[in-house]
Amino acid sequence: MADLAVVVLLLAAACVPLWLLRDARTLRIPTGADVGAASIVVPARDEEQTLPALLASLDARALDVVVVDDDSSDRTAAVAAAAGARVVAAGSRPDGWTGKAWACQTGAEAASRDVLLFLDADTVLAPDAVGRLLAAHGTHGGLVSVQPHHRVVHAYEQASAYFNAVALLASAAFTRRRAASRRRFPMAFGPCLITSRDDYERAGGHRAVRGEILDDVSLARAYDRAGLRVTSYVGGDAVAMRSYPGGPAQLVAGWTKNIASGASAANPLASIATVLWICAHHVVALGAAGAAVDSVRGGPTTPLLAWAAAWAVVALQLRSVLRTAGTFAWWAWLLFPLPLLAFDLVFARSLLLTVVRRSVRWRGRPVDLRREPREPREPREVA
Repeated sequence: MADLAVVVLLLAAACVPLWLLRDARTLRIPTGADVGAASIVVPARDEEQTLPALLASLDARALDVVVVDDDSSDRTAAVAAAAGARVVAAGSRPDGWTGKAWACQTGAEAASRDVLLFLDADTVLAPDAVGRLLAAHGTHGGLVSVQPHHRVVHAYEQASAYFNAVALLASAAFTRRRAASRRRFPMAFGPCLITSRDDYERAGGHRAVRGEILDDVSLARAYDRAGLRVTSYVGGDAVAMRSYPGGPAQLVAGWTKNIASGASAANPLASIATVLWICAHHVVALGAAGAAVDSVRGGPTTPLLAWAAAWAVVALQLRSVLRTAGTFAWWAWLLFPLPLLAFDLVFARSLLLTVVRRSVRWRGRPVDLRREPREPREPREVA
């Protein structure tokens, strides 16, 4: 009976990505989109190292690019100005606002165009990506978001494998759901968001999500409450980003801030399915290890062969999901228990800090999840 339960679990888990990623679309090639119609807003705090690649991919001198310097301690403002961007100082962050929400609101108010494209400083766009984004927004309206394709460079960044996979699966943003159910749990991805100014103001802008740690998810819900559509894409060859390039400590801090809060905000059915998928991976890892130990001790080899087959199925399916998410190495999926262990440890830490202690740190700032937001003060333009 136990063996049958394991088989059922594995078969059910194998269907999860097929359901949750069946509509994982990339941005289409644009046809005559006017890239000058958009203002590009980049919230930036200590982004001296990442900004040059983004601004080079945007041709900042030819576009309306607003970089909001969020009290950086490095040369962020100088680097942005040298690349041709307009630099705005966020100024003193009001009580109750997260740094990113305040920077985005500041940038939106300083922008001059009728379409707003919000980009994280560590994103990089293909030459035609702005046109693709404008075309997608012209088709759907409301809020359009893109989960960037993660460029994985160093070995420690492979530890993000399951985080990236879970972010795609549990979001339920790619399931071809009916319009009625789509409005129950709207989802957006913060690194790349495009909207008209009118819709942004109608939804309340970042003022509506000023104290939220997951400002992108909360912004999607604000659009939904305003009766506006929310549409998501995967980055593919159009929008890319590094997955915490600042070292292992930054990776742990970033996912600690996001993963547990994201799980609580996701579509419940998609979350349950994703948990089932993760559980199946744990079962295979532990079952294969146990069968290997029994075989070494002289036990039968048939169970080991069965678990090896299950290992191959899980690894190949993870490979498929990770190809959608980013450029992960072969061993991240073949030796999946390694990134799975990293996921377990960081998720446990995230639960402790975000759910129990209700406070995390990000970019050198404490983020108190219990504080009530207050009214903001006016920003000022410095360049």
